[in-house]
Amino acid sequence: MDLEKRFWDASPEELKRGFIVDADPAGKASGYRCLVCGEFAEIGRVFPIGDQWFDAEAYMKRHVAAAHRSMFAYLLSLDKKWTGLTDVQRDVLQLFYDGSSDAETAKTLGSKPATVRYHRFHLREKEKQAKVFLALMSLLDERPKAGRDSASEQDEFMPIHRTATTIDERYAMTAEENEKVLKTYFPYGLEGPLKEFPSKEKRKIAVLRHLMTRFERNRVYSEKEVNAILQDAFSDYVTLRRYMIQYGFMDRKDDGSEYWAKGEAVHG
Repeated sequence: MDLEKRFWDASPEELKRGFIVDADPAGKASGYRCLVCGEFAEIGRVFPIGDQWFDAEAYMKRHVAAAHRSMFAYLLSLDKKWTGLTDVQRDVLQLFYDGSSDAETAKTLGSKPATVRYHRFHLREKEKQAKVFLALMSLLDERPKAGRDSASEQDEFMPIHRTATTIDERYAMTAEENEKVLKTYFPYGLEGPLKEFPSKEKRKIAVLRHLMTRFERNRVYSEKEVNAILQDAFSDYVTLRRYMIQYGFMDRKDDGSEYWAKGEAVHG
């Protein structure tokens, strides 16, 4: 299963701890997987950290803390389109998390304690709204199947990558629609070449999302290596590379010396 789908399908409790239980094809728990980078720890094995050994779950807890600081830090770092937070609200939450009082937070932000108290109040109201919305969506998912038409059962949307630069109607694509687009533009199979690069934005995203599966997670690529992978898919690899960056699938150093899957690779 795609890591983005795992992330968006995770419960609030799973997002808080930063990892989920993975299951094998038979449905039996096989290990723990990090929701940020995909690191996997197999149940039944022990893993070394320094001169100590840990079981899979304990190792994964330490991995999240060591590799991603904390899930609070990671979730807070997500774009405001995912958190719904303004820059000031994000700063206030970070200071509260660090243990600052209203007065200390106000001093750090160059504000007044009364203003900080209002931010605290507003954040609690957002929390209430979020709880009600989650309950509504949960009840929607739990509604009796009787009466649902067959089409609605197939309306699962494709997951959106967490580093998408904008979120709009271009991303409103179901799994069924995505499959049709890929069959159209990869007529020789999904590992084969691209017939042409689509002109419609929605289809571009579907094609680019698939091409990203040809890149390894947590790996840094040279521009030459990126070009070689994309050229296997399409002769105009420069256009593909440009859109990979533009749509937030990949990032690179300013001098173009290193590329990585945005939000996934550990890079310098």
